[in-house]
Amino acid sequence: MNALRSTRKELRARASSAAAVSSSNTLLNEVLRRSTADLYMLITESPQGMYPYAGIPWFSTAFGRDGIITALQMLWLDPNVARGVLLFLAAHQAKDFDQISEAEPGKILHEVRQGEMARLGEVPFRHYYGSVDATPLFVLLAGKYFERTGDRGTIEHLWPHIEAALDWIENYGDFDRDGFVEYRQRTPQGLNNQGWKDSKDCISHADGALARGPIALCEVQAYVYAAKRQAAALARVLGKVDRADAVLREAEALRTRFESAFWCEDIGTYALALDGDKQPCRVRSSNAGQCLFGGIASEARARAVAKALLSRDAFSGWGIRTLNASECRYNPMSYHNGSVWPHDNALIALGFAHYGLKDDVLKIFGGQFDALRYVEMRLPELFCGFPRRTSSGPTLYPVACAPQAWASGTPLMLLQACLGLTADGLHNEIRFERPLLPPSIDDIRIRNLRLGESTIDLLLQRHGRDVVVDILSRTGDIRVVTVS
Repeated sequence: MNALRSTRKELRARASSAAAVSSSNTLLNEVLRRSTADLYMLITESPQGMYPYAGIPWFSTAFGRDGIITALQMLWLDPNVARGVLLFLAAHQAKDFDQISEAEPGKILHEVRQGEMARLGEVPFRHYYGSVDATPLFVLLAGKYFERTGDRGTIEHLWPHIEAALDWIENYGDFDRDGFVEYRQRTPQGLNNQGWKDSKDCISHADGALARGPIALCEVQAYVYAAKRQAAALARVLGKVDRADAVLREAEALRTRFESAFWCEDIGTYALALDGDKQPCRVRSSNAGQCLFGGIASEARARAVAKALLSRDAFSGWGIRTLNASECRYNPMSYHNGSVWPHDNALIALGFAHYGLKDDVLKIFGGQFDALRYVEMRLPELFCGFPRRTSSGPTLYPVACAPQAWASGTPLMLLQACLGLTADGLHNEIRFERPLLPPSIDDIRIRNLRLGESTIDLLLQRHGRDVVVDILSRTGDIRVVTVS
């Protein structure tokens, strides 16, 4: 009993600075309570601050990519998690080359393992760096954290690590100098696929043949684009104007190259990847949706991607599949070739919101919210991609983690996408861009939303398609802006 009390006290202390969210919908309230409880339960105190472990039971340890995306999901609610993630990953950033762990100077950690096999070197995962996307995502998170908090001191501390990450992107991530970041397996014990879809059979051509490396994933280029834009903004804040201009030019050059190399008119979306021969993998996948999250897509092509992702082949009724049902390797029971991953849907929804596709955001929100009725109010790591049937829930993936951090963070990011919510700590402003609420939710209350030393309580009420924002209480000089 004492241990239980102590644990509850510790969880309350971790969540004390986070905003609280409630609504007119009792199911959503239970989902939000469970999600936040799971997130803070998965958080571990590191010497650098809070870090969300990836998931239970298989991934109860620090993963770079998972920690960053979870921090992004929680950023509007509690930026302290992002600070802990950034400082932890900076402390473990690679400084030297090591083929076994796939470390290169400036590269951000993929995962840490403390088991006997890792300690004895039988597997390379004690400190393993086989992730192509954690490094640009680290830079992206640093920029988003500064936007949210205006915490210049932390950014000044992180700047050498940001520069090291940018150097990795330019010199090691793009080792063939074609202008794209790609990966190749360095050790037989490591991962052969090193994006977020890291199973052995998930990167293929339209005929089902597996792509041969080095492989440039479409969403990784979007992460790099977003990272460079964020780095340019940070450099400008720190008075490094020439550096800011140079990095911004690099970002725009990448956008041009990306549109030319990855767009496939014949399938109406971006290629999943470029293979080692620079041939596009003309496969319809959810990866293209994350290009919208990164902001690299043109306006017209973003709308085409969204339309494709909400087609019957791509959208199961519960969410967007990792791979379209019409593709050769589609298998709704696979890990990455036709399943539905909540965090993937959340990132895509935020990308839709970025391009003003708010009705499309509501469709994703509705599918994921309906799925929650069948999974005890807790989204699992993934579920199978079978088409939705009347009076039947999604088919569960047998060994999915639950809770899993970025699945638990999904409702928070989906809500952010619906509301078009951004918190700007630099200008002390809360902004709602074309806020929408699903028909099942009449109002949302946000309490104790902090910007620096100021706090605000808000009520958002739906009136038809319009959402009205009211300030219930405020300390400090936070401004609220609503854009219709």
